[in-house]
Amino acid sequence: MPMRRRGISPVIATVILVAVAIAVAIAVAFWMTGIVGLFTGFEELQITSAYAETIDANNDGTEDTFVIHITVKNTGTSPATVDNVIINGQPFDNAIIQVSYGDSPNQINNQLGAGGSFSINPGETYYINITFDINANWAGGQLGHGVSVEVKLHTAGGKEYPKLVVLP
Repeated sequence: MPMRRRGISPVIATVILVAVAIAVAIAVAFWMTGIVGLFTGFEELQITSAYAETIDANNDGTEDTFVIHITVKNTGTSPATVDNVIINGQPFDNAIIQVSYGDSPNQINNQLGAGGSFSINPGETYYINITFDINANWAGGQLGHGVSVEVKLHTAGGKEYPKLVVLP
């Protein structure tokens, strides 16, 4: 009696091949999604508030100093490193710039004009206080009462985030 060899039917073979192809396609799709997620991080700072006030820094009864208060939040997916503050189109290096976050107002204290920088991680909110003399001259004019000042935060990634503030 001759021996009969039987294989799987063509329909079953087709179903197995299609199932394997779908499984491989799903695995490749998940792998590519992970790779794309690693390389598509972006920085995005959002200035949520900005205002200016005058204070008596010398305690002599006269208001002699401007303070610009800025609240900034990183709404992007990667850290943003602020490396400069630009006022009216020029880096402002004759001011005291204090940076803080969270509940501790003095956790970071930088002079950005002196080459300092700070990073804001995704989801974090930072508070920046820019303090300068009430009679300061900058960008070809005096920064006095009623003057509109454009404050830009410059990041190491080359982006600038502007906000217009009117000095009181």
